[in-house]
Amino acid sequence: MAHRITQAPFGTMPDGTPVECHTLTNAHGLVCKAVSYGATITELHVPDRDGRLGDVVLGFDNLPQYLNESPFFGCVVGRFANRIARGRFTLDGRTYSLPINNPPNTLHGGDRGFDKAVWAARAADNPEGPSLVFEHMSPDGDQGFPGTLKVRMTYTLTHGNELRIDYFATTDRTTTVNLTNHSYFNLACKGDILGHGLRLSASRYTPVDAGLIPTGAIEDVAGGPLDFTESKPIGRDIRRLAGSTNGYDHNFVIDGGGTRLVLAARVHDPESGRTLEVTTDQPGVQLYTSNGFDGTLVGKRGVAIPLHGAFCLETQHFPDSVNQPSFPTTLLRPGESFRSTTIHRFAAE
Repeated sequence: MAHRITQAPFGTMPDGTPVECHTLTNAHGLVCKAVSYGATITELHVPDRDGRLGDVVLGFDNLPQYLNESPFFGCVVGRFANRIARGRFTLDGRTYSLPINNPPNTLHGGDRGFDKAVWAARAADNPEGPSLVFEHMSPDGDQGFPGTLKVRMTYTLTHGNELRIDYFATTDRTTTVNLTNHSYFNLACKGDILGHGLRLSASRYTPVDAGLIPTGAIEDVAGGPLDFTESKPIGRDIRRLAGSTNGYDHNFVIDGGGTRLVLAARVHDPESGRTLEVTTDQPGVQLYTSNGFDGTLVGKRGVAIPLHGAFCLETQHFPDSVNQPSFPTTLLRPGESFRSTTIHRFAAE
């Protein structure tokens, strides 16, 4: 079958701005739906070992739930993904203050980050598969960040059964940039993900304090509950974790990451046979296991979401990098461009 892109209304923002839903279908029948609010992936249908399509991401059926209830389902987060300590950082001798939306820190760009913007969207010709280009302009001072940041992000549903995400950004003043997609995956399309097998190409991680801010150290995962260097069920060691996260919420240092595309993670659901491989050029990946769900949040098709009902693999620079000079830099200066690619490849076995 030929690939295609279609468009339909998805609702209206409180100020009257329309929100559109764009549906990408590749040559093998895989389907990805993304809405202009937050450049959010709302559905992603991939086949199991018997060829049956299933929606492997969490989300909602309607815009009001995304506006009022979403724990960053499927969206792009920025300007700075993850946490910035105490909502402050200093660039070129000047200190900037951000909204404290995850006390005492700033999380995912502040109160109104990129996940809450309505992005401009357009279809693009791409021989690799249907592509959707989202663009957003974040003005100087937006959520306290310096510089006018112009962002372009492209979703491509390739004929190799990949969801490819390409990021591009420029600024007119020195600023800090850390962008990621925050999709919640469940390859079984039901229940929890504790039985999914996970392997991470990460022999080290960044330890954090009680507020989930990195201490600045980088430590080995060997032999502990954070050791996914060999595939194991996500739930095998989850109760061995120290602290109060109630599950995994950790940044892993990707072996060989940060300069070129490398395999960061592989996930396998033994029930459906679905597999997900995540390749990225980012230095880190945050594993999050939906630790705050308790069955009260109702997602698509009226299904309640249980504890550990999904996992996130947020490819990123390390949390609080702007305050950690030993970490890979997140600074972007005028005349430079931020470029990054993350690929999600789906298969079944």
